[in-house]
Amino acid sequence: MPRALFPLGQIAATPGAHFLMEDLDLSWITFIARHQTGDWGDVCDDDKRENSLSVLNGTRILSAYEVGPVEEGKKRRRLWVLTEADRSFTTILLPEEY
Repeated sequence: MPRALFPLGQIAATPGAHFLMEDLDLSWITFIARHQTGDWGDVCDDDKRENSLSVLNGTRILSAYEVGPVEEGKKRRRLWVLTEADRSFTTILLPEEY
């Protein structure tokens, strides 16, 4: 099992993220674990490198995960997991809730 790379602080989910995870029967623990162990999800390579540097230099870390079924003509939804620079708080949210 991969090890935790940084502390998360308090963990919260916004209402939109909470309802989306509930609607899709997804566990928030899965996304938090992926985020904390360096699986940044569906971000570009530059953002992956930036996150890896952020672990070392104590700046904000943002992961993104596409969720939901793949349906023709529909876009998958995206969840963000954001850990603050001071590591006091980690939030699961929808991009439009930022």
